[in-house]
Order: sequence, then C-alpha cells, then structure tokens
Amino acid sequence: MSHHFVLNAAPPVTLYHDGHCPFCQVEVNWLKRHPYREHVRLVDIQDSDFNAEETGRPFDELMGQLHLKDRNEQWYVGMDASRALYALLGYRRLVRLSCLPGLRGVMNAGYRFFARRRVRLGRWWAQHHIKG
Repeated sequence: MSHHFVLNAAPPVTLYHDGHCPFCQVEVNWLKRHPYREHVRLVDIQDSDFNAEETGRPFDELMGQLHLKDRNEQWYVGMDASRALYALLGYRRLVRLSCLPGLRGVMNAGYRFFARRRVRLGRWWAQHHIKG
C-alpha cells in the first residue's frame, strides 16, 4: 500500500479520541470550530456511553493510539490517523511532506513516543499552561 493512502480517506470520518487527554481536548476544541468540521464525527472513548466492542477494536488498543475510520470502513491508526484527518481538513501539502522517506519514519516514531507518554506529558503541560 502506498504511503499516500492517507490522502484518500473518504468523508465523513470518525475520530476516536481520549477525552481525558489535555492535548486531545485542545485538538477536539479546534476541530469543533474548523470549517470542515461536518466531515468529522468525534467520539470520546472515555465517555460512559462508549462501547469499544462496537468498533471491533479493544479499548486498550484505542487508548494506545489515535484511531480514525472513514466512510468506507478503512481504519487509520497513529500518525496515519492524523495524516488522514489533516488531509481531509485541507492540509494535503503538509501531509504529503510528512510522507517523504525519512521524515515519515521520524514522525511515526515521534508520534509513538508521544502517544505512550501523553497522559503524563498532558498533566505536566496542563499544570504549566495554567500557571503560565
């Protein structure tokens, strides 16, 4: 599969996010105001009504990395979920740039590093952001 498959996410998409993560909250608030927001359905996997079994994915997997599913039931996970989302929102040039050999691997590794530490980093960021 081409590295550029993320450019082909078919709207509308569903973005599964961690509503307890401060970084996710900032992103979701931005998405709610975005001109193309009608193309993105936001699902907080921490919501008491959320049932991971309905997605066919375990809750722990959804918590581990960002997940996005498009109209054609194609899943995008981790950095590719971000790429697919941003391509859909009109940032295709940036997405193409992030798919370049070398940069793609660095960004994927950076995302995995961040995703594993997002709760701890989020607490630190929120504490310093409020004081700052």
